[in-house]
Amino acid sequence: MIKLVFFDLDEHEQDVVRDTFARESGYEVDLHSDALTSENASLAHDADGIGVFVTSHVTRDVLGRLPHLKVIAAMSTGYDHIDVDACRERKIAVCNVPLYGDTTVAEFAFGLILALARRFRPTFARTARGDFSRTGLQGMDLAGKTLGLIGTGRIGSHLARIAHAAGMNVIAYDLRPNPDLTRDYGVRYLDLDDLLRQADVISLHVPYTKATHHLINAERLRLVKDTALLINTSRGGVVDIRAVAGALREGRLGGVALDTFEGEQVWIEEEFSGTGEPPAAELKEALESFAILHSDRAILSPHNAFNTREALGRILATSIENITAFFAGNPQNIVAETYLVPATPPAGGGRA
Repeated sequence: MIKLVFFDLDEHEQDVVRDTFARESGYEVDLHSDALTSENASLAHDADGIGVFVTSHVTRDVLGRLPHLKVIAAMSTGYDHIDVDACRERKIAVCNVPLYGDTTVAEFAFGLILALARRFRPTFARTARGDFSRTGLQGMDLAGKTLGLIGTGRIGSHLARIAHAAGMNVIAYDLRPNPDLTRDYGVRYLDLDDLLRQADVISLHVPYTKATHHLINAERLRLVKDTALLINTSRGGVVDIRAVAGALREGRLGGVALDTFEGEQVWIEEEFSGTGEPPAAELKEALESFAILHSDRAILSPHNAFNTREALGRILATSIENITAFFAGNPQNIVAETYLVPATPPAGGGRA
């Protein structure tokens, strides 16, 4: 019998997992709403496989408490909450969900663009106080404006389609230009500095790597128009939060909307609980983000771009498929390259 333990599941998600494995033979499934931590790792002591969301931090210490573990299903695209090096050493497979929210995140990014362009934040705050004056609430049309996409992968490409439909001109920077976007939507590829100079709206859609750390920094922010809007739904470290705060204070940005930002781990308690006291650098970043939060030209949201019923359903379905494929001897979506392939399918395999 193969023992599976899932963490970070709400009641509906637990019902989905329970019903799915009720139709599968050879599995014993244990479900929890709490995130996996070193304190509750004993819940998965006998597990052959676990499913975790980004709120669970699968550290080397946690892995040491799971002696039978063979596979981790990251219920997300990102897997930086899992110590992949330790998994390789222990020959534990790690699989993720590479496709689930391309349209989901792109729609959220365009919503942030609209919110900044039409000054939703000060508008709603004012009317909530019973003040219906329009003074200072003048926005701008998006039709005819230029959207600068930094990254035209699946999410950036979908945002290009949305922006094109809204009558925007689209320019882009990517190390691998997509000729289909140029052919179908008139997207022009430029170098990064030229994009920053020309764009009315800048939207980031790149992974976080050493090469993209602080891709948007103080020097590059000096290239942008004073009226430009900056959107980040990628990863916080791509944007230097201190540089953005300074540009806002000095009136060198028209607006900023960050769904993910440096210092967010200090504020998003549910995602980062159990990780210990934040270092001084993170606290400084959090203070800068707090300063941005008080500007009516800024919107901060709690890493929420992925969060729709449909996207979460796709995440859960793929995570389940990843686990069953692994124990059937056909691993898929593997991100840790060293792992043990099961010798037998579930009905006859697993740990006794």
